[in-house]
Amino acid sequence: METNKVLHFVPSEVPPSGMSKNGYFFQEMEQREAEQEEGSEGREEGQDSPIACGDDIHLYDTQISPGPDTDDSGCVLLNTSRRYVKLMNFEEEVRAHRDLDGFLARASILLDETAASLDDVLKRMLHHVGQDSHVSEPACNFEEVMSMLFTDAGAQEVNVHLLSETIQGVTATATGVQYQQSWLCILCNVKHLQRRHVCISRLERPQNWGENCCEVRYVILILAPLKMKSTKTAMELGRTFATLFSDISFRQKLLETKTQEEFKEALVFQRHQLTATNQQPVALGKEKTDPRSQKPLKCKDFFKAGRGYYEDWCRRLPFYPSDFTEGIVGSNKTLLKYMTTAIFLYIAILLPAIAFGSLNDESTRGEIDVRKTIIGQSIGGVIYSLFAGSPLVIPLTTAPLAIFISVIRGICDDYNLDFPAFYACIGLWNCLFLILGGIFNVSLLMKLFKRSTEEVIALFISIAFVVDAVKGTVKIFHRYYHAPTLENRSLEEFPQGGDLLGGNRSEVVAGLALNALPESFIQCTRERPVLCLLLMLGTLWMGYTLYQFKRSPFLHAKVREVLSDCALPISVLMFSFIGSYLFSDIELPVFKVHDRPIFNVAPFERLSPMNVVCAMGLGFLLALLIFIDQNIVVSLTNAPENRLLKGTAYHWDLMLSGLINILMSVLGLPWMHAAFPHSTLHVRQLAFVEQRVEGGHLYETIVQVKETRLTSLAANIFIGVSVLLLPVPLQWIPKPVLYGLFLYIALTSIDGNQMCDRMALLLKEQTSYPPTHYIRKVPQRKIHYFTFLQMMQLLVLCTFGMYPIPYMKMIFPLVMILLIPIRNNVLPHIIEAKYLDIMDAQHM
Repeated sequence: METNKVLHFVPSEVPPSGMSKNGYFFQEMEQREAEQEEGSEGREEGQDSPIACGDDIHLYDTQISPGPDTDDSGCVLLNTSRRYVKLMNFEEEVRAHRDLDGFLARASILLDETAASLDDVLKRMLHHVGQDSHVSEPACNFEEVMSMLFTDAGAQEVNVHLLSETIQGVTATATGVQYQQSWLCILCNVKHLQRRHVCISRLERPQNWGENCCEVRYVILILAPLKMKSTKTAMELGRTFATLFSDISFRQKLLETKTQEEFKEALVFQRHQLTATNQQPVALGKEKTDPRSQKPLKCKDFFKAGRGYYEDWCRRLPFYPSDFTEGIVGSNKTLLKYMTTAIFLYIAILLPAIAFGSLNDESTRGEIDVRKTIIGQSIGGVIYSLFAGSPLVIPLTTAPLAIFISVIRGICDDYNLDFPAFYACIGLWNCLFLILGGIFNVSLLMKLFKRSTEEVIALFISIAFVVDAVKGTVKIFHRYYHAPTLENRSLEEFPQGGDLLGGNRSEVVAGLALNALPESFIQCTRERPVLCLLLMLGTLWMGYTLYQFKRSPFLHAKVREVLSDCALPISVLMFSFIGSYLFSDIELPVFKVHDRPIFNVAPFERLSPMNVVCAMGLGFLLALLIFIDQNIVVSLTNAPENRLLKGTAYHWDLMLSGLINILMSVLGLPWMHAAFPHSTLHVRQLAFVEQRVEGGHLYETIVQVKETRLTSLAANIFIGVSVLLLPVPLQWIPKPVLYGLFLYIALTSIDGNQMCDRMALLLKEQTSYPPTHYIRKVPQRKIHYFTFLQMMQLLVLCTFGMYPIPYMKMIFPLVMILLIPIRNNVLPHIIEAKYLDIMDAQHM
């Protein structure tokens, strides 16, 4: 005997918290069932898998073809009887096309249904079917059909109200079994029906009808006569429509339809997609030189010169025209989303360019300033937007590059070298190594990077943004928070300060200087740093609040989405106005602008042959840094959960970075590479998401991403035009607002970082742990061990990357490379490999 849990719909007079008033919840009932087979063993189900008999879960990938919305995960249909049903094969099963054609001929579709409870929705659907002119069922009473849809059982005090028969999508991934909660197919066999009927209802807003039905948006009602041919039963008809709705991207397209005709056109298009399985995008194939493929890494792969370029071009060129037309041409136009994304990118790229340009200006004493940084960003960004294989990736000069540039300036000062020439020489060596790396498929080494390693490096970059913001703020406090000083110099440097005070400087310390000197000589002290702190924190607060506003119940959904997309521009403009206009009497720190030629060709003749050889070593270290950052950012951008369909181009993008940096090096502009988190934030801006509830926790799943080049192209063109706005009005943006931008970028970038989630577990009660895959499958102690080891790796990275010893920062790229053998060779001796693989998996 084994105990199985069966979940039923139960109406609740007092609904649990978080559930709609008219919702239903599942009541667990213990059933004793005799074992049907010898040797069958009960298994403990995970929190997200209330399936009683899960004997074949591990066979999904071998028995069932993956669903259209999954990558390597299997999708099947789950019947109320806890029986798994295969998806309908539209390529081979003729009945599927006939079922859909019959529905289209007599379509019964309800759009934007306002009813909230399941009973009310079904009553409206049955009434719609009964009023249909195509329907002629004189012997059928649809009120009786309503009662047949449910099975009432149980004692009077526990009234069990459950649907008689349903089909729901179940997605099996490497990390667990999850329900597709946004749709529900209800079946009913009616004795007196003359033919089959299908009614589809799209609800105006998602409804919470209980566990595993927490966000129902579509209801499919199937009615069929009791005695039918085996291929025409309610179950077979339900298979047809359930297969269509099992695709998450198809459900998103249905949300965009406005009329029944558009709804039916979407059904026909989806039927075509499921039929033409041999026309799947090339990007989904597993090419030999794709770092994301499961093919084992072999040494001979590195000697197939140019093979990576060739496959990248074959993968991406067919989609190149659609990179410009998607969202612009056709029925699903997303011009508003493109506009808000371009504005977001403009601010998110321009302000870091100003900040890092100011940092380079200080470290290089004006050789690389803000104006050059903005021009270089525009040129490199436009080239990358037009020709990159991953157009959603954003190239940018970054904090590690600014650190490397400061180290080069220090070497030039120590050994009396010409900075522009030495800088250009290092850059050209770096570009040579990057181009060779692309030719010989070195990006295949990304197979060795696990998710945990990528997250350590990504979190380090986020910490670097926070450190830059904190250091800038501390510098302002250190300079201005203490005793009053004179506007142009300190009191000790003022030539007649003693005479003005009668020769007694102690009176200055006592504050008498404020009375003896004219008011114009005194600059604000404590007001300035306090205002800077408020501007920085205010920019962070407003930006993050608006970013989260899309999850609030206020205003219309479209308005919430626009406010969320424009969170960063709104917060920057608001607090720049507050700092520069409302508090105009308090002088705030701003970046400097030099009136120098922008383009200067490097004087290579000033370098000796030994200088060129020494530059090769620094160029190799720089190439390591750019190689790691570039490929990790491309990998994070093209992560499976982002559902990008057009494929990657690791090798070509690496070579393109090398070619762009040749131009940057010769003209004395700052180097650039793919930037985190700007690239992943770009994906989020262009994504359509679907929310789901699991174990009381809300998760967002990306349904579709508009893969376009237009947003980054427009943003970088606007950045080039912004040179005309120097020094005014761009100097109206105070430095504290830039620091607030850094904090905003760092905070929003940790969304989805499992390392941060596991670090948060250290501070949570065990009852508050989310039902993630590693919580269910890995012992708690192993999880905390793994998190602690990751934190140690992060600490080492921060030590070498941020400790104020210049030459120590030079070997920082080598430390990043060492994370690969640590994860692949050291950690398996501390924690079992199977647990490491589970924690490195993605919770889809």
